[in-house]
Amino acid sequence: MPGVAPGPAQPWSFDTPDQALPPVVYTPSAEEEAVEPRSAVAGTYALVEYVPLGEAVAQVSCTTKAGPYQRQVERWLGLRVDGVQSAGDCRAIRAFQVQQGIKPAMGFAGPVTWSRMQYLSARRNPNAAGNCPVRSHPVACVDLSRRLMWVQKGRQVVFGTVPIRSGRAGYRTRAGWHKVYWRHKNHWSTLYNTPMPYSQFFSGGQAFHGVYGSLYTAVGSMGGPISPWVTRGGCGAC
Repeated sequence: MPGVAPGPAQPWSFDTPDQALPPVVYTPSAEEEAVEPRSAVAGTYALVEYVPLGEAVAQVSCTTKAGPYQRQVERWLGLRVDGVQSAGDCRAIRAFQVQQGIKPAMGFAGPVTWSRMQYLSARRNPNAAGNCPVRSHPVACVDLSRRLMWVQKGRQVVFGTVPIRSGRAGYRTRAGWHKVYWRHKNHWSTLYNTPMPYSQFFSGGQAFHGVYGSLYTAVGSMGGPISPWVTRGGCGAC
């Protein structure tokens, strides 16, 4: 039954939203609605960068390796954009990581560092490109390329900007204009045997929902946008 954990986790279980089948829609009881989803354990959403394992074990203070987002990070920091990690690049990247609380701060231009930069660039005006539909009611906009989400009413941002995790290859979050057809605060995925707190379903079986885990995994989810924050209102993926 949705909202009720069916049993111990299976080997194939992971923190992904329902995708293959739409969920069973029902009206939760007052007792169920009164229960707040549990809070994530301390440190769940910490900014932990993905770095070369050997350097992490050796506790390297400043890496000489170029990260997968070297050029993007260099450009954002105003450094020479050549994709090559120099001592000066490492110091600048490491200083940014220390300032933002990203660990380990060894100057590696990984996905967490780049995601943080995109968030900082977008937080004041996430819809600068004007791609989010302007409506008189609240609209949740998802930028899949930047992995960001916000809610706006008219042209005013009323919630966010917040980072998200979107669908992995083969299970891409469906772009376009969608409408939330069911909200379930204490949803439990019967497909993947995992909690999906504050789920808001759209487009068959994809959903906005919270997650008890990192948003910065390289593989992505099984469809819907995932965030530790929750929206309430109309939904659009743009």
